[in-house]
Amino acid sequence: MVSKTITITNSEGLHARSATYFIQRANTYKCSLWIQSGNKKANGKSLLGVLSMGIGKDDVITLTADGEDEVQAIEGLTALILGGFAG
Repeated sequence: MVSKTITITNSEGLHARSATYFIQRANTYKCSLWIQSGNKKANGKSLLGVLSMGIGKDDVITLTADGEDEVQAIEGLTALILGGFAG
């Protein structure tokens, strides 16, 4: 199991378009993924789950991956987030 804490820096936070990019990338990995913000936790591969968290700009999230490609998942999703969801 691997975890990483990241601050969301893009202006819209993790909503609509950015959440879609996040979910598309997350679903390319085989491992289980979880996203946590404060006391809320959701499946990192579920668009509805991620959107329901209401993650905004400057919110701190923790990504947790568990499975055969967990390190690659955390690295790939961190790069996506820190790159402003540019892909």
